[in-house]
Amino acid sequence: MCAHIKPPRAERIAERFNLDPREYTFKEHVFPTDMAPIIRPLRGDHSTEQDEVVSAMFGMVPHWAETKLARSTYNTRSETTATKPSFRNAWKRRQFCIVPVEEFYEPSYETGKAVKWGIRHVHGELLGIAAIWEFKPAENNGAPLISFSMLTINADEHPLMKRFHKPEDEKRSIVILKPEQYDAWINATLEEAPTFLQPYPAKELHAEPVAR
Repeated sequence: MCAHIKPPRAERIAERFNLDPREYTFKEHVFPTDMAPIIRPLRGDHSTEQDEVVSAMFGMVPHWAETKLARSTYNTRSETTATKPSFRNAWKRRQFCIVPVEEFYEPSYETGKAVKWGIRHVHGELLGIAAIWEFKPAENNGAPLISFSMLTINADEHPLMKRFHKPEDEKRSIVILKPEQYDAWINATLEEAPTFLQPYPAKELHAEPVAR
């Protein structure tokens, strides 16, 4: 499961998605409970063709949960997303979004111990990860919270993604969308959404160990 992403710079977001990042400030490296940019339909509904970039917590926090839940809900298995309590409301309401990243990170155990690898587009383009988002109203004079979880699929047969995680674990991969799929994904119907949950071509990704 992916628990470490690198968000793009503001100018990269503006160029790729033709959006105004507004007050766009994120950490260079994002982990669960950190804030990251997501792309979703404007105002979070499907009544307009416009999109917006908003700040959201990495890790799903439904209205009934505490923020600490984000430490375990940053990924969701696509096979069970529609039924799991933490994710089913977002899925049912078609709250689909894109998480833009420069790079994401996974552990490889091929040397016998965990070594972090960075995975990015082979030509340096942004990667758009399929995700779902949720809204938690403000409580106790706090601020409302938008949060997200990245969808995952089985990767036992994927030439690249099967190299990561512990040998005894099922191999999983986040869902990377192609640019021509972006608009269709965030506006997909419940019947259409599963068709986007496909492996990304390994030849279009570059992976290598990263320095500590």
